[in-house]
Amino acid sequence: MDRKKLVLVGNGMAGIRTIEHVLKLAPEAYEITIFGSEPHPNYNRIMLSSVLAGGSDMSEVILNDWSWYEEHRIRLHAGHTVTQIDPLARKVYSDKGAAADYDVLILATGSDPFMLPLPGADKEGVIGFRDIKDCETMLEASRKYKKAAVIGGGLLGLEAARGLLHLGMDVTVVHIHPYLMERQLDETASKMLQKELEAQGMKFLFRKHSEEIAGRKRARELVFSDRTRLEADLIVMAVGIKPNVKLARQAGIAVNRGIVVNDLMQTNIPGIYAVGECAEHRGITYGLVAPLYEQGAVLAKHLAGAETEGYAGSVTSTKLKVSGVDVFSAGHFAETEGARSLRYQDEVDQVYKKIVISGDRLIGAVLFGDTSDGSKLFSLMKKGESVKGREKELLLGFSAQGSGTETAEQRLAAMADDEIICGCNGVTKETIKDAVLTKNCTTVASVKACTKASGSCGGCKPLVQGLVQLYAGDAAGEPAKEGICGCTTLTRDEIVAEMSRMKLQSVQETMHVLGWNNPEGCSKCRPSLNYYLGMLFPESYADEKESRFTNERYHANIQKDGTYSVVPRIYGGVTSPSELKKIAEVAEKYDVPMVKITGGQRIDLLGVKKEDLPNMWAELDMPSGYAYGKALRTVKTCVGSTFCRFGTQDSIGMGVRLEKEFERLNTPAKVKLAVSGCPRNCAEATIKDFGVVAIDGGWELHVGGNGGVHVRATELLCVVKTEDEVVEWAGAFLQYYRENAQWNERTSVWIERVGLESVKKALENKEDRIALFARVKQALGRLNDPWKEIVADGALRKNFEPLPEAASARN
Repeated sequence: MDRKKLVLVGNGMAGIRTIEHVLKLAPEAYEITIFGSEPHPNYNRIMLSSVLAGGSDMSEVILNDWSWYEEHRIRLHAGHTVTQIDPLARKVYSDKGAAADYDVLILATGSDPFMLPLPGADKEGVIGFRDIKDCETMLEASRKYKKAAVIGGGLLGLEAARGLLHLGMDVTVVHIHPYLMERQLDETASKMLQKELEAQGMKFLFRKHSEEIAGRKRARELVFSDRTRLEADLIVMAVGIKPNVKLARQAGIAVNRGIVVNDLMQTNIPGIYAVGECAEHRGITYGLVAPLYEQGAVLAKHLAGAETEGYAGSVTSTKLKVSGVDVFSAGHFAETEGARSLRYQDEVDQVYKKIVISGDRLIGAVLFGDTSDGSKLFSLMKKGESVKGREKELLLGFSAQGSGTETAEQRLAAMADDEIICGCNGVTKETIKDAVLTKNCTTVASVKACTKASGSCGGCKPLVQGLVQLYAGDAAGEPAKEGICGCTTLTRDEIVAEMSRMKLQSVQETMHVLGWNNPEGCSKCRPSLNYYLGMLFPESYADEKESRFTNERYHANIQKDGTYSVVPRIYGGVTSPSELKKIAEVAEKYDVPMVKITGGQRIDLLGVKKEDLPNMWAELDMPSGYAYGKALRTVKTCVGSTFCRFGTQDSIGMGVRLEKEFERLNTPAKVKLAVSGCPRNCAEATIKDFGVVAIDGGWELHVGGNGGVHVRATELLCVVKTEDEVVEWAGAFLQYYRENAQWNERTSVWIERVGLESVKKALENKEDRIALFARVKQALGRLNDPWKEIVADGALRKNFEPLPEAASARN
């Protein structure tokens, strides 16, 4: 069956959720192409504030990694902005020259931050808070500057302010209204929130109209209409969003505030749909996740040919942690004519509750401090059922005639099974109950992996935890049940032990015998299982190429535009005129757009087409530098005693020997070495995984360094006298790391987890070191250089035939 061509413009949460539904309902119906303006895979924009506040790593906000696109044969153009739609030809074009035909076009272009048109708004240091780039700008600014102003006291502004506060900046929130979060909270709850935030160190200016941003090249002051000023080196505007409709308008698609759609998310042009923040449905645009996901579910059913009643709009709620404080609001919580409200306030425990009732129906609620009843109240609002006689029970959380001692567990047990627990993803209590009781999901993480509950804003996490505790009992939350991914509850150590005990010999066999929840595994577990099997059985295990990341299968690093980066091995950073000439000739022949010297003293050929990779490697006739692999990457050297007047040892010779000794070695994560010829440390050996520093009469061996995002200096492992001892200790250390670290765990993290003393103890006995060194040599003995495989094995060339350009996991 010929598949229709589906093009998605926008790689964000709403668009990708639509694609996920389509893949479930009609996995073979469409050939899918996605354009995303950012050079990243699909990520959780809501969690960016958590990244700033230190609660999450940048990698933790990724919802669908690069390998997900590949697994579903999706052509992804990351870093491409679509600039033109031709509805007659049914074709879209990007700013980087890519084009795609479509039968179905989905616009999920999202929204842009509204930037106040102030004089000086174009200066350095003035940004919105919308994407990863903004996050990175704020992180960088916090290292150089100390005073920040956030314009906007809504939810986004407060989250940005909390993140900047965590980064050590002096933060002032400027708000035009008399109190914070006026769209989500009434004045009482807002004042309670303000008090909590002030205790954290946040400052506030209310009823302030920003008029100008002063400074020369960079912002220095925020000037207000009353001519008062606020010193600020970084100014974050969080005053609202506006749907991104420029592309649609240029194509003749009907646009109001957003792209106008009907109940099936169709625009006025056949074959073109819109979902998410860019879409306007019945005169309303939505900025919360739950409505956008509801739109995506309706559109996916329609595209899959499934029955759907269409999208009828959403009743919205907000349930979030605002800078560590639980907040919930839903519906119409302001008093209006004909409505009545009930309130409860406890200033000792900082709890506030308010419900608003019209007739006999609940129409609004605000909860502060204790949001455990939020889902129940929201469910009643959506159902529109009578609450007559139950008003106090709803407010207080227990029957007015009861004792008032009803526990949180009893409340959860009393919830109806169809009550929505996770509003963002539409997950009911019954779905979570089923995951715990029938799928052995006994932690919040495993429930999230199975159902997506708590996977977006995270506001429902306490309820999910409560339900896990209710149904799993004593088994709830056991660390041993966390698992290496959502496919299994087994830890790394349990898996390796069972592999060794039962002599398992393939990834598929391991998943079957050990009872994987997902029989095919996922992009997280398959590469790790492949590594563990190779580490345990180096002589008998046949490496499974299909379980490796795309970069490792193609033997090159995929770039954001779908081209590849080729890095030949240059031992110790030392090359020759003939090698340089060969690289130059290949670069010219294949029209390589950029040739760059890397930080690891190698030459990187960037922008290579996938179909050119086999011939390029053949003509280079050089080993691969493994710039793509979880393996030994580089051994950086200084010139040492060969040329330098300060050098005490031959660092070049030592570095080349180490690189030739351990090249091709597969490791849990990438490994970088360096050799410095004297304590001046020009090769930066003390921020490498294994660093060697020459001293008079010997060598210092350092371990556990990292020069990346989380910089970590090495710790001294030992001092040795000879080059042979350096190699012996290096091999023993690498093998001990291979056998004991978790998959994708850098040595810096591993050393912090297990402690340097435990590593020293494992290596102090020479017999143990020799045994470890023998095992690492055994593992190396079975490895071939992948570039030779590409050239020699014609069957492997099929990997390089033009396929959908899907990005893969980056290392």
